[in-house]
Amino acid sequence: MKDFAKEFEDLRIWQDARIQAVSLYRDFGVGMPAERDFGYRDQIQRAGVSVMNNIAEGFERHGAAEFAHLLNIAKGSCGEVRSMLYLAEDLQYLAPEVAHSRRERARQLSKSIESLARSLRSK
Repeated sequence: MKDFAKEFEDLRIWQDARIQAVSLYRDFGVGMPAERDFGYRDQIQRAGVSVMNNIAEGFERHGAAEFAHLLNIAKGSCGEVRSMLYLAEDLQYLAPEVAHSRRERARQLSKSIESLARSLRSK
């Protein structure tokens, strides 16, 4: 099953999810417009961390079906991040071009997660 990577850290989707999580902490951290919106900040940061952690957890589980299931959860969290980025733009927590760029990266990550999940389900 894991002929494509030896460790979850080798997975491009995990690497991209890690970059996304870091950018969410930077975009919505101390000194940023959303700094005092604790509910929003907590939710989007948790969703970002959920993406990378579910990829890692799935990789460490036994069997393709379990991994695919956790990838589906990661994909859902990625959608949550994308949705919340619209709100960040609406609330002017991020400039429109930054929010758009972050959403596009999340959309691409979601597609990559789905591609791996589909491959696992076909095994």
